Amino acid sequence: MPMIEIRWHGRGGQGGVTSAELLAKIAYLDGYKGIQGFPFFGAERRGAPVKAFTRISDEEINVRSQIYTPDIVAVLDDGLIEVVDVTEGLKEDGIVIVNTTKSSSELGLPKGRVWTYDGTGIALKHGLLVAGLPVVNTTMLGAFAKATGLVKLETVQKIIREKWSGKVGDKNAVGAKEAFDTCTD
Repeated sequence: MPMIEIRWHGRGGQGGVTSAELLAKIAYLDGYKGIQGFPFFGAERRGAPVKAFTRISDEEINVRSQIYTPDIVAVLDDGLIEVVDVTEGLKEDGIVIVNTTKSSSELGLPKGRVWTYDGTGIALKHGLLVAGLPVVNTTMLGAFAKATGLVKLETVQKIIREKWSGKVGDKNAVGAKEAFDTCTD
């Protein structure tokens, strides 16, 4: 398998950086030999647009730059579509996964196979909150597993439960499963 590059778009506090790093761990457990998960830091603050990146491959990865031509884009907040060109550089056969209540056709993105799911609704339903705000990073990991088929849902849930123990891990794992089950293109 060639190297797969994923760009994450979110807002500060939504867990985009954590998602990128957890996906690298998930991919490693699922047998990929080359993995990277890293943030892009600027003047971020809670609510400001942020980016993070993940690379996965069957071979060692020697590239150390940001991702400019992603295979997959994960959008944790559909409000960013009005602010940032989330499909910039997306490869022609690329995938875009968006946390939204809208259908893929309603989003009107200019390219990519678009998958949607209501991660915010799932987070609110299961109490996945930080400082009273829904955190959708773990739901996005479940949606990612469904939309791409690159990682297993069981591995996603295992890593989530390792990251957050007890009830918090269980609630996040359930949220990831619901996102997997409801993510559609």
